[in-house]
Amino acid sequence: MSNQDDARNGVPRAQAEDAVRTLLRWAGEDPGREGLLDTPKRVVNAYTEWFSGYALDADEYLERTFKEVAGYDEMIVLRDIEFESHCEHHMAPIIGRVHVGYLPDGKVVGISKLARVVEAYAKRFQVQEKMTAQIASCIQRALVPHGVGVVVDGSHECMTTRGVHKRGVSMITSTMLGTFREDARTRAEFLRFIETGHGRR
Repeated sequence: MSNQDDARNGVPRAQAEDAVRTLLRWAGEDPGREGLLDTPKRVVNAYTEWFSGYALDADEYLERTFKEVAGYDEMIVLRDIEFESHCEHHMAPIIGRVHVGYLPDGKVVGISKLARVVEAYAKRFQVQEKMTAQIASCIQRALVPHGVGVVVDGSHECMTTRGVHKRGVSMITSTMLGTFREDARTRAEFLRFIETGHGRR
């Protein structure tokens, strides 16, 4: 393994694996028993995937835009983008869906890029309110549309598996920019579009 692969953000991999062993001992386990020997390595590998968003630049995904859309100027909505994130307060999973809409002003972007923007922000330690605003601001910066709407519906394991232990609860946050904030009709149209997907869950 090269030095580049062995360290991440200035932290040697061995040090990260030792941290996992420390937590196992703190929880009452023996990191040396057979079933846990490879757990530190697996956890560090999982962290590499779960928090890959720190190495991604969400704005880069939206750099390539298209203007040849035959004059299309109506709302574009991508709904039910599944995401997996982690709460920065308890490091517990947040799992849910993101709905994104924008009203183009002469240029559009490939729909897969919108999903990648969601992933870039979700694959970090997050607060759902912040993530919602980050996604909307990124789209606004890159496309400069007439307006942007983002709605996030997330289930927080920090309140389902600990604390109040309330299952079946989801948190909904939204950020509306431009005409989505200023024009009630535009906002209502966006909300109607994303509501039609709820029956498919």
